[in-house]
Amino acid sequence: MPGFGNFDRRTALRGGAAAAASVALTSALAGTSSAQPTAPGSSSIVTGYRELQTGINRPSAERTAALANLDRVAKAYHDSMTVGDGPLWKDLPLGPGSDFTTSMYARLRAIAVNWGTPGGALAGDPAVLARIKGALELLYTSDQYSEKTAEIGNWYTYEIGIPLYLLHILATVADELTQDELAKYLKPVLKFSGDPNRRTNNPNVVETGANRADKSTISIVSGAMLGDAERIKRGVGAFTDVEGGGVASVIAKVHRAAGDGFHTDGSFLQHDSVPYPGHYGIILLTAVASAIHVTKGTEFELPADVRDAAYALVSDTFAPFVYAGALMESVRGRFLSRQGESAHDIGHQLTGAVVLLARSASGKRKEELGGLAAKWITEDTFAPYLKIPDPERFAPGPDLVGIPGIEFAQELLATKVRATPTVATHRVFGQQDRMVHTTEGWSASLGVASTRISRYESINSMNLHGWYVGDGSLYLFLPKAKGHFTDAYWPTVDPLLLPGTTTKSGPTPKLESVPLTGKDHCGGVRWDARHGAHALDFVSQDGTLTAKKSWFFTPSGVVCLGAGITDSSGERIRTTIENRNLGENGTGVLLADGHLVGGSESLRRKRWLHLERVGGYVLLDDAEVTALREDRTGTWRDIDKGANTKGTTVPYTRRYQKLVIEHGAKPTNATYAYAVLPTASVLQTIASAWSWRVRSNTATVQAVRLWDATLLANFFAAGSVDEVSVSGPASVALGRTGNGWQLAVSDPTQRQEVLRVTVRRKTFEVPVKDTFGATQIVRV
Repeated sequence: MPGFGNFDRRTALRGGAAAAASVALTSALAGTSSAQPTAPGSSSIVTGYRELQTGINRPSAERTAALANLDRVAKAYHDSMTVGDGPLWKDLPLGPGSDFTTSMYARLRAIAVNWGTPGGALAGDPAVLARIKGALELLYTSDQYSEKTAEIGNWYTYEIGIPLYLLHILATVADELTQDELAKYLKPVLKFSGDPNRRTNNPNVVETGANRADKSTISIVSGAMLGDAERIKRGVGAFTDVEGGGVASVIAKVHRAAGDGFHTDGSFLQHDSVPYPGHYGIILLTAVASAIHVTKGTEFELPADVRDAAYALVSDTFAPFVYAGALMESVRGRFLSRQGESAHDIGHQLTGAVVLLARSASGKRKEELGGLAAKWITEDTFAPYLKIPDPERFAPGPDLVGIPGIEFAQELLATKVRATPTVATHRVFGQQDRMVHTTEGWSASLGVASTRISRYESINSMNLHGWYVGDGSLYLFLPKAKGHFTDAYWPTVDPLLLPGTTTKSGPTPKLESVPLTGKDHCGGVRWDARHGAHALDFVSQDGTLTAKKSWFFTPSGVVCLGAGITDSSGERIRTTIENRNLGENGTGVLLADGHLVGGSESLRRKRWLHLERVGGYVLLDDAEVTALREDRTGTWRDIDKGANTKGTTVPYTRRYQKLVIEHGAKPTNATYAYAVLPTASVLQTIASAWSWRVRSNTATVQAVRLWDATLLANFFAAGSVDEVSVSGPASVALGRTGNGWQLAVSDPTQRQEVLRVTVRRKTFEVPVKDTFGATQIVRV
């Protein structure tokens, strides 16, 4: 069974917290259990956590299909498991270290959950139960995971990863264990995750973000199993950092640039400098949703203000970065390289968490959350949420089981909740150096970096080709290509030529953990829901290549300008217009000024190009463009060799259409100017020439004038364009509104206190101190 041993350290959340909504909690465990917890409310917590593993037995064709697939996986793990003195599975040897332990518990969890799921192939089988108990005992007595085990390798494995899988297993079979057995198997959990507020292997580290949320959940559930009311209360309090005075609260919003947690502009970061709404933020939200679910109606119920804050996070932080049920690549960090966590996989986990939150909410919040979940479920036609062909792929949650997610989502959809409509949106998240541009037909986001936000994250042997994902990557999300980035994109794409980036042809830079850049200037301005400007003062990781880059977002497309492109390395310098995944043996006619383009061709003095089923491209200067259609082959193992996350060595081949501007070797102050028109027809591409005019493209100012006279401009220093002058680096928009002329200003450097903007000889002083790149509005 190739690939089934590859588990990410975050897959411990699968199924436990990522299920969707649930039935009301019962007040006691079903049946009589010798392990009955003694603290009031403990039974409800254990029951609620069990529901997140095995579901509520709500019949449907989708549940039946998903259960059949779970049966297949669980039976394979069970039949290949040997319970004796040696390893449980031949390919997962016993011994110290973290390389195989997580996978052992993950496989055992699949067996246990199938045993506890009504209708499962192993359901209720006493012989299977005996083998589960035997496996738990072996893993404990062999010190694979016991209070005698030493932390070797990744701290997370011992303090969060294994504890969550173990709790999944124990919650499922709790009725069949004595209180003494439960207490024994929970001893290592108490050792490694005893204090939800601090890192066990380094008590000086105060847990933050998703890690704190995970440990809070572990404390609540393990405390409930032990009947320990104080441990439950400590876990509940850890969400808001009661013991630390709220400093590390997981739901509080901080007003600063970078730093772990949620920020006042909707940003979410983990590892201090990595935008992570597309992974760690969802893990955190899922943990909170799980805690709300299991404590509901008990004396340990999460406070109302915590619940309300969690509900509000969905639309503010997460929803802007979801397209057709998938998370955008710009906020997925290193996890875009993980085979078992595609953009749709993590989108399913978000959907599951939101359904779960909707189940506990009321009034308008319930409608809002239910509407978003319904929207994502409806729109995700590439990886349908309710269909799980492979328990490790596209599962609600994304999880090895997925059955609770199906049941709870169908329960929500049965209420005829109205799916939230797509509306035009342009948002700048200055505290994580991210933006998102949404239209009714397509969406876009940028991967950029600064002195605040890292170019990429490459730790634990993951994201091994991530050199340029933060160097100005323009991610486009199209209605006819909902699976573009999920369909083996990252193992097969040419990582040196990501759309939007200006790169060198030579050796790639050395991979670092979370490399920052030496430039502050990264950010933009919002004009309205359909327009905005974004800028990047770019420098390559080795410092030899520099450029000023701008993107101007409109309803029909993105105007891309570059200037001051200078390099001293001697390598060929290229700016990539497009590098589109056409799929396996993909097709699609490419036209240049009406002429068919073949496999590889140099295009000179062309005005427009059009790629069938993708859109149009307008060349706004006399660039030399290379068009190349090629098949590329790669494996997920090429980009992820992590101990518990590594991809398979199965080769994938995908066809790509490249469009690349050639700047030559050692360019000095080179430029580029082009527009990308997603979903445009040939006629719309040609007609777009009337949509804007480039007013400046220099290393000081880059600007376009729209058809309605609105000016969008990025200043990299004090300067002027048309009727606008600024005192320093700024992003500016000027145009008419229903109330007259309006000026929008931001400080992309996040370093200045005041910007002086002169418009038609009238000067305005715009305070920008501590605005963290947020747009400031001035009536002129």
